[in-house]
Amino acid sequence: MPEHFLLDCEPVPFTPGQSVMAAAHAAGRYIPHLCWLPELTPHGACRLCTVRIGPHLAAACTTPAAAGMMVESQTAELIAQRRTMLQLLFVEGNHFCPSCERSGSCALQATAYAMGMLEPHFDPFYPERAVDASHPDMLLDFNRCILCALCVRASRELDGKNVFALAGRGLATRLVVDSASGRLADTAFSASDRAAQVCPVGALVPKRVGFARPIGQRVYDLHPIDEARSGDDDVAGPGGEALAR
Repeated sequence: MPEHFLLDCEPVPFTPGQSVMAAAHAAGRYIPHLCWLPELTPHGACRLCTVRIGPHLAAACTTPAAAGMMVESQTAELIAQRRTMLQLLFVEGNHFCPSCERSGSCALQATAYAMGMLEPHFDPFYPERAVDASHPDMLLDFNRCILCALCVRASRELDGKNVFALAGRGLATRLVVDSASGRLADTAFSASDRAAQVCPVGALVPKRVGFARPIGQRVYDLHPIDEARSGDDDVAGPGGEALAR
């Protein structure tokens, strides 16, 4: 018999070593997140998966599940906190959903819908960041990067290439690539890499396939992100297809 913890008063089974997030995902229970994938080492970057465990707040992706643990995820306080975090992410980059080819297949956009975020709330920064179109197959738009480090970890842990890294501190933190020129084309990166498929926003997208899937047929048009299903993906692939995880 597997052990259980309670997530919003509902039992969730887990195996020893699983995090709260991993167990919830396996059970088809949705906890909002942008920087977690089951095959990658947890990073705890976005903090959207913050839950309440007794009197304490903790990241579900890095907190080990324990028998009898009482976890709250859908309280009004946590939902409001997540909505504020999402509003900050939108204004800290240039996320103009109607003109972005990842609209409808973007985890940031879909999570904002799920959290009831209907306006940006904060004044936008409108940062001026580079767009790297040097690679023959992929476009890297630093304006849309939310520093989730999914591409960093996928390149290191799954592709064995270390193409990406995060550099700087605080507001100066930025995504960089492993080449003297700073150009994606001068790295070992390939469109077939797992790192090319994990970006939750429109920062890393394939060339020549933009807007291939019509509005109404994109990943989160068909299944809202909070309709979590065991084994299903909540990150869309380069062409808008769901990625098997």
